Amino acid sequence: MVIVDTTVWIDYFRGTQTPQTVWLDSELERQRLGITDLILCEVLQGIQDDRQFSRARHELLKLEVCTMGGTELALAAAQNYRALRARGYTVRRTIDCLIATFCLLHDHVLLHNDRDFEPFERVLGLRVLHP
Repeated sequence: MVIVDTTVWIDYFRGTQTPQTVWLDSELERQRLGITDLILCEVLQGIQDDRQFSRARHELLKLEVCTMGGTELALAAAQNYRALRARGYTVRRTIDCLIATFCLLHDHVLLHNDRDFEPFERVLGLRVLHP
């Protein structure tokens, strides 16, 4: 499954064309796509207009929503963060560590537009879709 990160959804709902949003628009009905509960929260909390919120909520809930969390994910994300720090990479946001680690643990591909995921790909083998 391809997990679509918050960064792509924000651009998509704003109508911003990036390689990621163009791919998403063309593959939305053809690919097995998912989001995590944290991505769902991040995207929706940033929408101020009620009508846009309802539309985005409706569209996002059509996807498979994966529940994250728990001790296993927390420990693995902390280990990944420490491994990257030891190699000179600092991931700026804990949520990015959790999303990347979730994808690694469940062998999902990640579609994103966020440089914080690059060390996960380079060093830890995160599978990333590059449209």
